[in-house]
Amino acid sequence: MITLNINGNQHEVDADPETPILWVLRDTLGMTGTKFGCGAALCGACTIHLDGEAVRSCSTPLSAAEGLNITTIEKATDGSDRVGAAVSAAWVKHDVAQCGYCQSGQIMSATAFLASLPSGSQPTASEIDTAMEGNICRCGTYTRIRAAIADAASNLV
Repeated sequence: MITLNINGNQHEVDADPETPILWVLRDTLGMTGTKFGCGAALCGACTIHLDGEAVRSCSTPLSAAEGLNITTIEKATDGSDRVGAAVSAAWVKHDVAQCGYCQSGQIMSATAFLASLPSGSQPTASEIDTAMEGNICRCGTYTRIRAAIADAASNLV
């Protein structure tokens, strides 16, 4: 049994320690907001936070998360986190989602990025692009993603 702290709740999971976190979230715990995209940590659809850092859950084993705080899209967008709420609102304002499949990973990466910035700082387009590298949007909404992140940052000042 492995104890995981997911979205502020303790979960006892009976799984191989090398099982990717993604499959425990989706299949064992029924938390389907985190998506499976490529299975090789290349697309970003499966992004979660481990102690606030964006990681790819499809390639991160349970053993790496034991004792750390896991945050999923369900928690990041429930309104309880100031940065997550700002990102979610900006996503809607800028009509970012097209098909929507990549959006949970995009939002999780954007939230971790903005949370890592010094208070009151406004990231440049280049900084946003660098932070979002590895998050693929097959619909090509990168311009809207960048605008939403910049808008969320300005609302956090």
